[in-house]
Amino acid sequence: MGLPELQMRQGTRINRLAVASLALAALAVLGTVAGVAVLAVFAVGAGHASLNQISLRGERGRGLALTALVIGYSLAALALASTIYYVTAFSFQHR
Repeated sequence: MGLPELQMRQGTRINRLAVASLALAALAVLGTVAGVAVLAVFAVGAGHASLNQISLRGERGRGLALTALVIGYSLAALALASTIYYVTAFSFQHR
């Protein structure tokens, strides 16, 4: 009787790392103005680690982790696009 009850309790638990990754992603979005968007890197790392933990432990929170990954990678793509824009803009301006 104890084993199914334990498995059921573990399956209903939300992964803490998934919550932390979403919090880091939210701080990264808010931090784009203040210059701390680098937190997106940690949100992506925590999101991948939490997805691994969720699959191994059978916990909930997959949606939270995926949301953090989408936000983190979106910020990374935005940073890459803005870097390419500024590099090309300044290289043509100085010629």
